[in-house]
Amino acid sequence: MMEQQWKQSLYVYVDQVNKARVEPKSSSQTVSLSVKDPRFLLEQGERSHRIAEWYNVRGITPLRGETGVKTLRTVRQTPTEVVAEVTLHSALYYEKGGVNHREDRVELERLTFVRDGGGWEIAAIERTIPERNTVHRAEVELSGKLSKWGEALPAPLPSQPLLNRNILGEIAGSREVRYNREEAVAYADRWWKDGNPEFETFEVDCTNYVSQCLFAGGAPINYTGKRETGWWYKGYQGKQEWWSYSWAVSDSLQRYLSVSRNSGLRAEVMERPEQLMLGDIIQYDWDGNGQYQHSTIITAFDAGGMPLVNARTVSSRHRFWDYRDSYAWTDQTKYRFFHINDYL
Repeated sequence: MMEQQWKQSLYVYVDQVNKARVEPKSSSQTVSLSVKDPRFLLEQGERSHRIAEWYNVRGITPLRGETGVKTLRTVRQTPTEVVAEVTLHSALYYEKGGVNHREDRVELERLTFVRDGGGWEIAAIERTIPERNTVHRAEVELSGKLSKWGEALPAPLPSQPLLNRNILGEIAGSREVRYNREEAVAYADRWWKDGNPEFETFEVDCTNYVSQCLFAGGAPINYTGKRETGWWYKGYQGKQEWWSYSWAVSDSLQRYLSVSRNSGLRAEVMERPEQLMLGDIIQYDWDGNGQYQHSTIITAFDAGGMPLVNARTVSSRHRFWDYRDSYAWTDQTKYRFFHINDYL
């Protein structure tokens, strides 16, 4: 009976969140009906004005939203308090230039419910911002030494580690291949939400996912055996998974794509997002300090010709490229636009 009561409050909150995404100007009044967290309400008020202005600048008209919720686990439950971790899968339908679009996003929240008389209210809302994180769990397990880039250096590798041929396929330098943008996009749309079980899933998974998409498009592996160089992924060796930093760390991939080379995965830095094509890459430096923390892949364009992107960590499909609705976004955010070469 108690679970039904606090979950009823959860469903009311989800409905309010859904309505607020379609009509952001009303979000403060709407969500405050079930949420009593003053910090959250202040942030929500500021955010709602920014999102409303963002919709206006983009020239879009929100049509409707759909938001589903799944309770992952109950962290704590007493007669007067419940702490639960939930995922919200939101779909926003909007119109631009006479064309209807849909974007999807999956976000994690931790909600604290407290009994208020005969009902329940939400006393606190906590959100992680994984798009801002750069350190992977696997790196923490390594030697603890840092490179000049601030990344953990690995323990020494055997001279000839075994490669997972089922994943690797062609190796860089064996032949020139054409980058198949449609295949990269098809892979991105297939695995944006759950992740391909053939690969390791990181706590911060955006660049691992983008690398998989590039590989699905035909980008050849550049295997060096050193985590600081090349662009590569290989299977388990014992109980340890191994990959290059450029495969899984956003700033490392940014540096790898920025370097000129004669073969293999290559890219050209573009000045504007509208210069990009399907299968191209956008990376994000939230603080404007030169450290790129997030990676996305272009999977569609809106009616105005602006990129829509897919990503993981905060799993997203056909999201507007500038990410101004992300909790990671700041006024200092800078972008890196990479056009992947047609021949690799």
